Amino acid sequence: MGRAVWIGLILGLLATPFAFAAEVKDVRLWRAPDHTRIVFDLSAPADYKLFVLENPRRIVVDITNSTLLADLSKLKLETTPVAKIRTGVHGYNLRVVLDMGEDVDPRHFALDANEKASNRVVLDLYDKTPKSAPAPKTEQSVATKTPKPASVTKPSVKKTPPKPTGRNIVIAIDAGHGGEDGGAVGPKRVLEKDVVLGMAKELNALFKADRGFQPTLIRSGDYYVSLKGRRELARKSQADLFVSIHADAFRRAEPHGASVYALSTKGATSTAARYLAERENDADLMGGVKLSDKDDVLAGVLADLSMTSTLDTSLQLGDKVLRQLDDVVHLHKKRVEQAGFAVLKSPDIPSILVETGFISNPAESRKLATKSYQKKMARAIHAGIKDWFLAHPPAGTLVASGQISGGQQYTIARGDTLSGIAQRYNVPVAAIRDNNNLSSSQIKVGQKLLIPTS
Repeated sequence: MGRAVWIGLILGLLATPFAFAAEVKDVRLWRAPDHTRIVFDLSAPADYKLFVLENPRRIVVDITNSTLLADLSKLKLETTPVAKIRTGVHGYNLRVVLDMGEDVDPRHFALDANEKASNRVVLDLYDKTPKSAPAPKTEQSVATKTPKPASVTKPSVKKTPPKPTGRNIVIAIDAGHGGEDGGAVGPKRVLEKDVVLGMAKELNALFKADRGFQPTLIRSGDYYVSLKGRRELARKSQADLFVSIHADAFRRAEPHGASVYALSTKGATSTAARYLAERENDADLMGGVKLSDKDDVLAGVLADLSMTSTLDTSLQLGDKVLRQLDDVVHLHKKRVEQAGFAVLKSPDIPSILVETGFISNPAESRKLATKSYQKKMARAIHAGIKDWFLAHPPAGTLVASGQISGGQQYTIARGDTLSGIAQRYNVPVAAIRDNNNLSSSQIKVGQKLLIPTS
């Protein structure tokens, strides 16, 4: 081969554009209560390096042999500690610079591609200064306001009502999935994470209005929480119940209806329950939780469960919720099913998982996306939980002290009307509706009502 040919080949190689190993297809950002997560979606595996610069404080991420396709100008930074995001090229590497407005503790890791997502680089910016929130108003704080001093010359003969004694029953309400984990996807891109967050907020509002109950949302916005983290948040709030809300999905579009699940320490009670548990447990694949992050005392947890009444309570309480759901929607399963749901593995907190419908079913997906259906499901779940705790209040609670009563139970008979029942018990129709979370005065034979005390 002649010299001219060699020179031509070399010049041709030099003129060939550099082939980047990976493309950053998308950059996504979520704000959680204690941290901000930024996810770089890659077209292929890529090495990266992160370092921090001071004066001014910057966090720099270099992704090796990569180019940026995503539009970072669309990221909403207002509620995050990041003031600005800049990009550039450093050699053949993509350089992303985060100009920080607040001090954070950065943590980062790479995730391999799986059946749900591509290769990713994940950056978690944990707040060093916790965000302060106003103290919630409780019944105790209202009841213990300092009374006005009594008149010296005309002492009041009115008795001061006794102060409430006992604590509230704490209900931990978990909206499944969140953040980069959208959960199941229905027709027209209806996302499970959005549907169940709407229901969780409705359920939270119902329990907030109940004297003697204190709800807490495990996830209050669109961000990711690991399955273990959800259980830990429930334990931190000293919850009396953990209820996880989901919207089912299956390979076919035909299945429909609601279901209630509890933990199984042995095997699943059906093939469908096992399939669902495996799918829900895969949620941590999206958030980057490795097997090493799982409980290392799981065997002990399961042994503890078998020796306590926690699982039995979960099953009985779940059945109460299932009966209430049966009054308003079609049931996919007529009994509480069991499987190895990781999110339910709390040894000391009764825990249930409610599948509110099949988002993979086109007709049910349309319902799940509506506020009216979300409210209807929340009212049924609320009624079942409240019915259980009024009958089985934990010791030391306001409900157990007898200061809060659900009233007398009445079963609707043929010919009954809500106004007639209200007249019979000498209570307003509105009071019966409020006590039973009824959206209208429609009732049906066999339905059970709690009649408030007059």
